[in-house]
Order: sequence, then structure tokens, then C-alpha cells
Amino acid sequence: MYIKQIRNATIVVDYAGKKFLIDPMLAEKGAYPPPELGPASNAPQGDQNNPLVSLPTSIENIISVDAVIVTHLHSDHWDDAAKAALPKEIKIFAQNEEDATEIRNAGFQNVEALQEDTVFEGIKIIKTKGQHGRGEILNLIGLVSGVIFKHSTEKTLYVAGDTVWYEGINEEIDTHKPEIIVVNAGDNQFIQGGSLIMGKDDVYEVNKAAPNAKIIAVHMEAIHHWTLSREELKSFINEKGISSNILVPDDGESYSF
Repeated sequence: MYIKQIRNATIVVDYAGKKFLIDPMLAEKGAYPPPELGPASNAPQGDQNNPLVSLPTSIENIISVDAVIVTHLHSDHWDDAAKAALPKEIKIFAQNEEDATEIRNAGFQNVEALQEDTVFEGIKIIKTKGQHGRGEILNLIGLVSGVIFKHSTEKTLYVAGDTVWYEGINEEIDTHKPEIIVVNAGDNQFIQGGSLIMGKDDVYEVNKAAPNAKIIAVHMEAIHHWTLSREELKSFINEKGISSNILVPDDGESYSF
């Protein structure tokens, strides 16, 4: 298994001989102006254009994959640049039929909704639960998902997606016992409504639930409502004595397992 952090939640995973692109946000730095209305305009860096940083490699290199997985349709996971760059015949997995229909409406011809028993080229891809925040904001933010990868020749990989720590994540870890876990850990939030994805305490809970797993923290410092920096997370895990368990990659960095 080979995992490369691209930017934000966008990663490329080589798994059992196949290459997957997960949650592609492929726009150039600063391509999207901050929204004028809605909660996204009330962000800690709300006056900055998204994305805040450039891609670490060419789009051509990033999209040279066998399949794409879109955990949900928020624009920092599935943007106009990705829709324009990806071949319309490429295999795409969506979290449900509603998302799959929207992706098809963008011109893609080979879109499938993930199930609990999806198999692609001999690789099991299992949709998992997620909770994109806590409290009232869940009424606005929409459904999200993660994915488990399983194959007899590989360690079990869990890409948790845009979720905070809650009992559902604990259940997925108990059920699937992943050895590698990718968490979105920028503690992204608006001025009101609280954390939308994991912060440092959530990452600590994941480590407690899966103490023997390697945890990779992504979705950091790339869009205007991040609040947890890489350096702050590194300092936290050092203080907790768990830095050997948790990896905090720079954009473009990769790992083999």
C-alpha cells in the first residue's frame, strides 16, 4: 500500500495493484473567491480565496488512476477543476445514489454508489458512517461517508472522510480493525457551529480506539476555515507520547505500508 497526500482531503492510494484518487479538489491556488453569504463566509480566514495552497504536483499526474472515490460533494472534495480534468469514462464511486446522479449529470458515464459489499478488481470497498460536525449544523451540512479497503494481500485501510469523532467511528474501528487510518484533522469550522471535522482531541480518541494502527492526519491548512495547524497537531501528539503512531504529512508527501 502506498498513500500520497496531495492537498486538503485529496489523496492517492495504491492498493492491491490498483490506484485510487479520493476526494479530488484540483483547482489552482486562489481559484475560488470566498462566498458572500452562508456559513462558509463566516470562516477564520473568510476573506481568503480557496484553495490557500497550490497542488504539489501536476493534475495529469494526480488523475492517472484506476478509479475515483468521492466521499461527498462539498466543493473542497469534488470541485469544478476535478470535473473538468477527469476523463468522463473513469470509474467513480459515490456515497449514495443521490450523489451518483449528480456526478452523472456532470457528464461522467461510469458512476456507482458504494454499498457495504462493493468489490472493484478484487478489492472490497466498504462505505462507512460519518458525522460532519455536532449539533444543529448537521441540519445544514449534509451526509458524508468514509471507506474501508480490504484485500488479502494488503493491510486494512480506513479513510474516515469528513467526520468528527463519535460513537460511529468507534464502531467502524471495532468492526473492521483497520491497520492504517486516514483522518481529516484540520478542525475546520466556521465562526459559529463548532468543529466540522476532527481536531486534536478527536485524533487522540482515534488513537485510543486503534492503538496499534498508523494514523495519517490530512485535510489541513488548505481551505479558509481550517483552525488546527500541522505544527500544533505535531506538538500535541508529542506531548501525549503518541507521535510514533500518528503521521502528519506535508502536501506531496507519501508513505508505504
